[in-house]
Amino acid sequence: MTKINQKKRTRRARCLIAPLALVFALATSSTSFGYKPTDPVVTRMVDKGLSYLETLNSEDLPGQPGTFSGSAGETVLVAYAHYKCRHDPESPVVKRGLDTAVKIVNALQSRGANGLKRNYELAICVLLFAEVDAERYRPQMEAIQKSLLSYQYGNGAFGYPMGKPDSEGDVSQTQYALLAIWTLDRNGIPLDYGKVVRAAQWLLRVQDTGGGWPYFGKDPGIGKPNKSQGVGGKGVSDSMALAGGSSVLIAGDALRLWGDTGDDTDPGIAGLPEAIKIYKEDKNTVRRKRAQMSQEPIKSSVGYLNRWRKANPYKKTEADYYFYRLYTLERFESFFEIANGLPKDSSPAWYNQGVDELRASQQSEGDWKNNHERGPVATSFALLFLIRSTQKTIFTMSQGSLAGGYGLPSDTTDIRVDGTQIKGRPVAAQVTDMLDILEKDGGGETEGKSLPDNLELSKDPTTRAAQLDRLERLVRGSRSWQARRVAAKLLSRSDELRVVPALIFALSDPDEPVKLYARDGLRFLSRRFEGFGMSDQPSRVEVERAQQEWRDWYRSVNPKYVFLDYDL
Repeated sequence: MTKINQKKRTRRARCLIAPLALVFALATSSTSFGYKPTDPVVTRMVDKGLSYLETLNSEDLPGQPGTFSGSAGETVLVAYAHYKCRHDPESPVVKRGLDTAVKIVNALQSRGANGLKRNYELAICVLLFAEVDAERYRPQMEAIQKSLLSYQYGNGAFGYPMGKPDSEGDVSQTQYALLAIWTLDRNGIPLDYGKVVRAAQWLLRVQDTGGGWPYFGKDPGIGKPNKSQGVGGKGVSDSMALAGGSSVLIAGDALRLWGDTGDDTDPGIAGLPEAIKIYKEDKNTVRRKRAQMSQEPIKSSVGYLNRWRKANPYKKTEADYYFYRLYTLERFESFFEIANGLPKDSSPAWYNQGVDELRASQQSEGDWKNNHERGPVATSFALLFLIRSTQKTIFTMSQGSLAGGYGLPSDTTDIRVDGTQIKGRPVAAQVTDMLDILEKDGGGETEGKSLPDNLELSKDPTTRAAQLDRLERLVRGSRSWQARRVAAKLLSRSDELRVVPALIFALSDPDEPVKLYARDGLRFLSRRFEGFGMSDQPSRVEVERAQQEWRDWYRSVNPKYVFLDYDL
């Protein structure tokens, strides 16, 4: 009998150990979780990275604007990454970058094409200008447009300034030049689209016979078959393959080869309600029609590239410009989505893998770096990857902007509305601006959990009463759960007993967080911190009991109040 019991205990133990082992294996495996740019894991990395960027001083970013050596461009890149994450034009990091960018543009007249990294610097200046205030910096953007296209090689490529019209073009520099051109196009700067076509055709001609792209493209000539571009060194590599693929897709979108790539279900500005659509006139329609190119060769080229990528999976090495590649990968995948009419994927496998790798390699100070990429550059590229910056920019540019700036972030702890321009960092008088947005059609991605802790209702009695009226209407009648969450949380902070009936009503909201905001708000306003029961996942009976007890309590402090049908 003892032996039989022992065998039973052994079998039972094995049955228990097996699933536990499986759980442990899953928890400790390298399989990526489904990350999104808004996940806490990602936002913590972004916050640490931004803190690092904010510590950088002139010794860390010593470049001299106008030399076009690339060093000054680092200051602009850091500012661009910071602004894309925080949307704060008042940040010293952003102001320093803008000042440097203006000086770079001012040097164009005297320096011309001199300087090895000229195309990179001009491209990142365009991105920063367009992101912060395209109207204000329009003169600088127009100057960059003229300069970029003036020094394009005769065969369509872009490259180092000592290059001759028939010399090898630089795929990496061509990518950044086309990214600048795409941004200029989306902001209505006049362009010669024939030059965009020539750049795209050059890229198609220098695509390697295997499907990738090299650093320097050896042009076989118009009408001649592609040839092998070599491997290793300056030959075909994964990062250059992605750069080439991104470039042809960018050119195709600038030419509108796959139609209007704006998203009708997306307002184009993160955090704005879906009902808001910002109209932007396309001032280049006539010029674009003069350019002749079909989408088929680009689609075929990218298909060929993806087959090459599948046959040659990326393997990270110490010789890589890893962070440059990550940012390029995000750009390629984002433009690939819109070229093929795919839905925006917020958690693709390649993004999850990148997040895991960045989690493992972020330094204690918040930066990233390697043997080839300094902390400011590597960290900026890493942050732009983490927030899916290209995907955001594509849909923002497609839909337009609020007078000189875009980017009402889904994290509203960083928003400020100044006239018609969205800026960063909260101010006390922000509630009315937020209400204007929420009442349009539900608040987009804005949620109660993202409200800044120091957001305050107006101290002016008349304005405050109007704000409370609007918040009560939202919590009672908005079709958007996001708007109801925001309203419930703000009402809970008001310290005004008049809002109690609205919060009692919100206890029965179909959205669980709204219920909990209302419950906790009632406890705070009444100073009855135990409340009247109601768990974090209350049943219908719990809710109804709590509502009745809160009504009884409110009648005890305001006997004249009569609960009408709409309160019940």
